[in-house]
Amino acid sequence: MDLFSRSWTALRTAVAELPDEDFAKPSGCSGWLVRDLACHLVIDAQDVLITLVTPAETPPNRDAVTYWEVTGTPPTGEDPLDALTVRLAAAYGEPWMLKFHLDDVGSAAGRAAVLADPGAWVGTKDIVITTGDYLSAYVMEWTLHHLDLIAHLPDVPGPPAEALAEARGMLEKIAGAPFPASFSDTDALLVGTGRRAPTEDERVALGELAVPFVLG
Repeated sequence: MDLFSRSWTALRTAVAELPDEDFAKPSGCSGWLVRDLACHLVIDAQDVLITLVTPAETPPNRDAVTYWEVTGTPPTGEDPLDALTVRLAAAYGEPWMLKFHLDDVGSAAGRAAVLADPGAWVGTKDIVITTGDYLSAYVMEWTLHHLDLIAHLPDVPGPPAEALAEARGMLEKIAGAPFPASFSDTDALLVGTGRRAPTEDERVALGELAVPFVLG
C-alpha cells in the first residue's frame, strides 16, 4: 500500500508540473495525447474510489497478478471507451481544469487507499479481490501510465525505481518467466507490454517472451 501511494503521488506530481503545451503532445498510449492520458487518470482515480467502497461477500477469486486480463492485441485508440476518453479530455478545454480535477479526485483516491483495510474483500469488474491486492495491481497501472506520460517528454521525471521493479516483477509472474537480466526495468515493461518494439538483439534474448503481454 505504501508503494501504491508513492507511485500514485509521483504520477500526479508529474502531471501537475507539466507546462500547458505538453498536454497537446503525444503520449505512449496509441491514439492518445497527454491530455487524454490525464483524463484517463481521473477515471482511474474514480474507479479506485468506487472499488474501495464496494465490499464483496464472497472470497477473493483474483490477486494482484491474476487481476489483469492478458490479450495479444495492443490498443489502437479506436475502442469506444478510448474514444470517449478523448472527447472528455477535449471538453475540459484548458489544462488547468484537468490538473485541478486530477488533483482533487486523485488526492481523495490516495487518502482512501491509506485508510483502507488491506484484508477487506472488494468487488470490481465482476471479480473479488482483497484491497491490498487491488492496490498492488494498481502499482502496475500507475507505473505503466507514468511511462506513457513521459514517452515523448524526456525531461519529465519517471516512475520511482521501486515501482518499476515491482511492476517488472508482476509482469514476469504474468509472463511465467523472467525477462533477460540485460533488460532494465523500464525496457522490460515497455517491450513486455508492447509499448515499444524490441530491437533484433532484444528479440533474440527474449525468445518466446517476444510476444507482448497486453494488459487490460
